[in-house]
Amino acid sequence: MSFGYGDVFDAVAEAVHPDDPAIFCDGDTISWRQFSATSNALARAFQAAGFAPNAKVAQYMRNSPSYPLVFVAALKARLAPVNVNYRYGPDELAYLLDNSDAEIVVFDADYADNARALKPRIPSVKLWISANARVDGFAFLDDLTQGDGSKLDIQRAPEDMFLLYTGGTTGMPKGVMWPSNTWWDVLAAGRAPVLGMEPPQTLEALKTQIRSGEGRAPVYVAPPLMHGTGMFTGFSALSKGAPIVLTRNAGFHPPTALDAMTRHATGGMAIVGDAFAKPMLDALRAEPARYNVRAMRTITSSGMMWSPEVKQGLFEFMPDVMLFDSFGASEGTGLGASITTRDTKAEEARFDAPNTIVVRADDHTPIEPGSGEIGLVAKWGNLPLGYYKDPEKTARTYVEINGVRHLITGDHATVEAGGRIRLLGRGSHCINSGGEKIYPEEVEEGLKTHPKVVDALVFGLTDDRFGQSVAAVVSLEPGATATTEELIEHVRGRLSHYKAPRRLHILAQVPRSPNGKPDYPTAKELFAAAQA
Repeated sequence: MSFGYGDVFDAVAEAVHPDDPAIFCDGDTISWRQFSATSNALARAFQAAGFAPNAKVAQYMRNSPSYPLVFVAALKARLAPVNVNYRYGPDELAYLLDNSDAEIVVFDADYADNARALKPRIPSVKLWISANARVDGFAFLDDLTQGDGSKLDIQRAPEDMFLLYTGGTTGMPKGVMWPSNTWWDVLAAGRAPVLGMEPPQTLEALKTQIRSGEGRAPVYVAPPLMHGTGMFTGFSALSKGAPIVLTRNAGFHPPTALDAMTRHATGGMAIVGDAFAKPMLDALRAEPARYNVRAMRTITSSGMMWSPEVKQGLFEFMPDVMLFDSFGASEGTGLGASITTRDTKAEEARFDAPNTIVVRADDHTPIEPGSGEIGLVAKWGNLPLGYYKDPEKTARTYVEINGVRHLITGDHATVEAGGRIRLLGRGSHCINSGGEKIYPEEVEEGLKTHPKVVDALVFGLTDDRFGQSVAAVVSLEPGATATTEELIEHVRGRLSHYKAPRRLHILAQVPRSPNGKPDYPTAKELFAAAQA
């Protein structure tokens, strides 16, 4: 590959009809003519302001057409987009902007108060831009998109990159460096006209595919674009000329999503496991005559377990859909995949993984398939450069095994005799109770198989006798009732007794972030408050 990802979007603009839709959002349609012209104009504005290649552009934004506009404009100007989790508090935001060396910050007007507070704390930021509404004292995004919208005369490079910041188990947020050449290879499967077909490998081949009309059904992006699942799926669709469907609404509202999917006859969708799939299935069953999602061909999920029962239920309404359960992380994608169709059996957390092995934690030697031994997931091929400005963590996370660079994710798993990987959970959340290791994800899935349970989170609490004991919070179906004893006994009927929660509390809603990932600290706080 001899081009940057900004060149990809130039190629798409040349291949589509200018009036083809690029983005649907809450009744608005942005054509490729508009999207290409405004992203080119914004890229020129960045250049005119004196920003050099690889300057960081932080996006403190929710989903809207402005998000992909800023992301693509930055890549066209050879700048590096930086995702910002809009749920962060002031100190986390300040840390991320400082750690990323952000020189430009584009923020939704809803976050104007936070932007005003952050501005004097981060003097290295040279340009603050409000999006979606004017804010006194700041530049306005719409003003910067009114200039020359023609294609830029610029030589881009495969090294042009973006930073994908991740929090969770990494402590303070860390930025993963994704160069264009790696991202081009990573998004190859999604660039194919149909999942499983050969993707175009050159820009000319990409333009030929786009002109054929293949693979260009609209894709509904349910997670935030600042989250890896939403980002990779959304920009994969745009990079083959397929329109994406967004909503400005905070959170996931299944009727709104399904109405849009019906209206635009979407063929694809990005979700984050049961946090999105289960309420969507409930909405479909509640009003089956309201929605028509039979055009769906692919749903991609990553970042959370997706239960077999929910997968099977979706086939009632999407008979031809292919459910692509992807095992990935901000530090590397393609760790494994589980593809389910109406004619195959859905399974829990088992992945085909041709580029992934399971290794021992101490010496990184591969574990024998079928042995039942638990190890760490390690993946090779198409890996990012590492963590921005953190060579020590990069060296611990990306290690050489038998002369090949691998990503060690921190996820625990076993390898079945046939080579499939059974994911158990993230080691940092592992509960050690009386010497027994218990993975919260496994217990959560056990709870969620109860017909009255909508969602569950499981965590360890300090225990004088066993070191830690298993605790859980759950939420129930609307109008349903259940006793804690009933739910605990249900888990005992499916798993070893020592894995069942010893204490459990029922909440109106289990706490999760907008991208569907578990919010364990809040869950523990709510549990403690209920026990007080």
